[in-house]
Amino acid sequence: MAALSLSPRALYEEVAELLRQRIFERELAPGSWIDELKIAQDYGISRTPLREALKVLAAEGLVTMKVRRGAYVTEVSERDLSDVYHMLSLLESDAAGVVATTADEAQIESLQSLHTELEAAARPEQQDRERFFEINERFHQRLLEIADNRWRDQMVADLRKVMKLNRHNSLLKSGRMEESLAEHQALMAAIASRDAALAVRRMQEHFKNGLEAAT
Repeated sequence: MAALSLSPRALYEEVAELLRQRIFERELAPGSWIDELKIAQDYGISRTPLREALKVLAAEGLVTMKVRRGAYVTEVSERDLSDVYHMLSLLESDAAGVVATTADEAQIESLQSLHTELEAAARPEQQDRERFFEINERFHQRLLEIADNRWRDQMVADLRKVMKLNRHNSLLKSGRMEESLAEHQALMAAIASRDAALAVRRMQEHFKNGLEAAT
């Protein structure tokens, strides 16, 4: 009985993840209507778990439910983006200060290793934006893991899902990848020198510049 009671939940969560990735990959574009009947047919499921999945995505801000019109992929306004970056700046700059104060050498080395991967992805001869996005996300996630505050982690995870709706715009700006890498270098230097106040400022600058590039 326990397995049977868990299966519907597992199904809608799986559907939510499939749709989440389609949204992030722009297969379902911002502002587009989500054809529930077609998606249910494509996945071979009833509309009940699909609607539960859409509720999950709506709670994350990725989907907007419109009365008598159905579900749409959320379009992020400049105000939305500004608000999201502002909150991420507050939360992640605080985390950077904690890491500069409390991280051990092995933890700092794990951040440096990810930063080295970022440098490789940004090299002119083999520049790989998608890989840069992926490593950048891992870097920020690792910093949050080291800072170790599950409430902050939960808030950042939700905010970053909304930010991903606009993620391609920022690094497509000419020279932004190189600027982002330089900002990471400055942040790493502050953390390595155990300067918490400077680490906070560097992370704030990183988000400020990221927002300017994204809008």
